[in-house]
Amino acid sequence: MMNRIFAWGYNFKTAPVEIRELLACSKEELCDLLTAVKSYSGVKELVILNTCNRVEAYAVAEDYHQMHLLVSAFLELKKVSPSYKKYSFFLEGKEALAHIFRVASSLDSMVVGESQIVHQFKEAFRLARGCGGLGKILNRVFEKALRTAKRVRTETGIGRNAVSVSYVAVELARQIFGNLSKAQVLLIGAGEMAELASKYFKKLKASIFIANRTYQRALELARELEGNVLRYEELPDHLHKFDIVLVSTGAKGYVLTKEMVENAMKKRDYRPMFIIDISVPRNADPDIESIDQAFLYNIDDLKGIAQENLKGRLREKEKGEIIVWDEVEKFFRWLELLPIEEKIVKIKSYWADVEKREPKFRRFLHLALEEIKRNPSDSEKLIKILLEEVKEDGDKVRELSYVHNRVDGAGV
Repeated sequence: MMNRIFAWGYNFKTAPVEIRELLACSKEELCDLLTAVKSYSGVKELVILNTCNRVEAYAVAEDYHQMHLLVSAFLELKKVSPSYKKYSFFLEGKEALAHIFRVASSLDSMVVGESQIVHQFKEAFRLARGCGGLGKILNRVFEKALRTAKRVRTETGIGRNAVSVSYVAVELARQIFGNLSKAQVLLIGAGEMAELASKYFKKLKASIFIANRTYQRALELARELEGNVLRYEELPDHLHKFDIVLVSTGAKGYVLTKEMVENAMKKRDYRPMFIIDISVPRNADPDIESIDQAFLYNIDDLKGIAQENLKGRLREKEKGEIIVWDEVEKFFRWLELLPIEEKIVKIKSYWADVEKREPKFRRFLHLALEEIKRNPSDSEKLIKILLEEVKEDGDKVRELSYVHNRVDGAGV
């Protein structure tokens, strides 16, 4: 049966953060999850992309039934109700491929043009390859997605003055707090997003403290930023000292609880504290919002600022769309050729000796193969003729004129 490309999942456009965090996958569980879902559903190839703004599956399958099994298995393994399917999207064929290319090119990002997604995209495919999820088609999808991303960056201005989710988070802090030169900022987490945020805060001359489960990593980042380190286990004792707290960790539970923030607010005489949680799953208890003068923002609250960023890039995004669809059409021409790829190799092999003896035939064979590639579905007769003209003993072949006649419909 024909291989079909599908894309299914949840992202910031289809589902709020409280839904996305239920589907979020840690690096540790992704391989087991991918292997189990692929085995149960019977899909031929599978990649799962997990970022703070999306959990998406890209699959090669024979039919909708396999995708139905994939979705059911994924939700069951994540212990999520099937009713949440209403927050997901489902695409097939060219639309699915265009979506994958948009994601890799940052045309579908909350912050259009951000560069982090390329690394995340590569990591998802690297993991899928290691877990046995990739085959010929998704390998090709990966290569073409990166090619598309490169074209979008070089042929449009989408990446000019590029920003990131971390930048938008800091911009939110600046809009709320004003001048950050006197602000005490605590970063909880020292991963890529926290590191980017810390560099933006440094430019704004904020006083930066870093707390991370791995103390050595916090120390390295603090030295680079000329900042300070706070031991992770001492968070409750020092939280009250900070005006802005940015949380970005891979923890599954709440790093900041309502009780911790309540105690901190009492110690700071209820002077405002701004908490920006860009983690998915969320690391700050949503109930913190009920505390007087404690202002909590999650990653979905950044959309407004991200939209402002998008306004200046809409024209470049339209250029990017043209590139995406150009690459989609090229890919599907390759996909259409895939079933006859082996036959083309056989034809080249069967006629190799004649090519060497007959320069004119070399030109004929080249034109014949080009015609097969242009119209694979209409070239079955031509393929049959070129394969049948080889004698079983391999010593003799038909005269060139005879082959021409067969192609023209004579002598059949």
